[in-house]
Amino acid sequence: MLDLSPEDITEGPLLRALAVLSAPLLAQNLVLVAQEVIDLFWLGRLSGDAVAATGFVFPVMALLFALAVFAPFVGTQVLVSQRIGGEDAGGARRAVFTGFAVAIGGGLVVGIPAYLGARPLLELLAFTQPEAMIDTVTRLGAAYLGVIALGLPILAATDAAEAAFVGWGDSRASLWMNLVAVGSNIVLDPILIFGIGPFPALGIRGAALATVLGSAFGLALAAGFLVRGRNDGMVSRAAARIDLGEVRELLDIGLPTAGQQVASQSVRIVIVAVVFAAGGAAGLAAYIVGARVATIAFVPASGLQQAAQSVVGQNLGASNPRRANRTTWLGVSLAVGALSVVGVIQWLVPGPIATLLVPELSGEAFGLSVTYLEILAYGYPAIGAVYLFQGGFNGARRTRVSFLASVVQYWAIRLPIALVGVFALMIGVSAVFWAVTLSNIAAAIGLGWYYRYSTREGMLERATDATAQSAD
Repeated sequence: MLDLSPEDITEGPLLRALAVLSAPLLAQNLVLVAQEVIDLFWLGRLSGDAVAATGFVFPVMALLFALAVFAPFVGTQVLVSQRIGGEDAGGARRAVFTGFAVAIGGGLVVGIPAYLGARPLLELLAFTQPEAMIDTVTRLGAAYLGVIALGLPILAATDAAEAAFVGWGDSRASLWMNLVAVGSNIVLDPILIFGIGPFPALGIRGAALATVLGSAFGLALAAGFLVRGRNDGMVSRAAARIDLGEVRELLDIGLPTAGQQVASQSVRIVIVAVVFAAGGAAGLAAYIVGARVATIAFVPASGLQQAAQSVVGQNLGASNPRRANRTTWLGVSLAVGALSVVGVIQWLVPGPIATLLVPELSGEAFGLSVTYLEILAYGYPAIGAVYLFQGGFNGARRTRVSFLASVVQYWAIRLPIALVGVFALMIGVSAVFWAVTLSNIAAAIGLGWYYRYSTREGMLERATDATAQSAD
């Protein structure tokens, strides 16, 4: 039932191809969300300062992932999917090896400077707050961020392995990797945070170390799959070499996606500072709660996006641009429908959702959390559309479109609305909440129009030709 061959993706029912490929990815994303919730649970038992510190450092950590992870992740997935669709298994194996090499190298290049500069960067972001708060938040945040930074090569290589499997059409392997990684993290969290048995109590560093070690276990499972020859052998000695042409091609696809993430995450860092200045600890707590809930809500769109990128890529590799176009629009319909349902539920019961996630919330922090969850819900259908239109562009190697759309969404729309609302109109932290939703809606409308225009102008046909030339 969950078996999916390249022929199923390029010739069978599209709805089944998307459903079968995305189902393990949806489960995988839910597992990852569960990991975040469990991390929050154990850190909340450690101290409220630990929760605040991880929330404060989250945008910085996301920026590190944008720099080190997304280029090899998307580049590997798109190259592998297009070459499998074009029946170029040798080229797909080269893409797998190149993705691993770029991921490990990028993790080292980004991770080492991040480890050395963690504390100064966090102090810069917290400059608007009282000295006591700066010292506590930055000290704990730097401890957490330092461990993640040193483990970045492992984290990046694990994601590259997942991308290779999904691009090949085997999303179940990616799911198993994440089950092992998250399961290990869940077991290790209390052991390393509080020091159970022979293990020392590492506090907030223990939570970060549990994440890195869990990812290492997932990567070990991926290596086992590859050595055993899963999917008719995704690795080979002939493919295990650094080819600068392959590296350039992979980065040409992946770097704009990394730029897209840098554009969004760098704005989020500024937004956190704005939230901190406008709403203090209560506003920051509400922003963290909204970000965590949104992560859960976006699970359907994220899984569908990854599935659509592979289906679009394989169909373009198989010289079937019309089918690739139908894939994007079908994915948009499914994502908008799913996120609409999630948004209605969140709008109806924001209080119980906030309490379920962080039972200790009260007073102003609880009230602001409820407000943010209500405002976020209005933009959920738009987020579903954004994810899938970007997936359609990415699968066609038009990742620069996704990058430029994110620059406009975050820098030209979200940040100005937040700054004007907070500092000029004196609306307060709710201006930031509305900036998030309004920018999501604007991005969905803009991307939808441009995708329709681009396909009418022959974007997918040109992508088909480019894929054929790459195979030659």
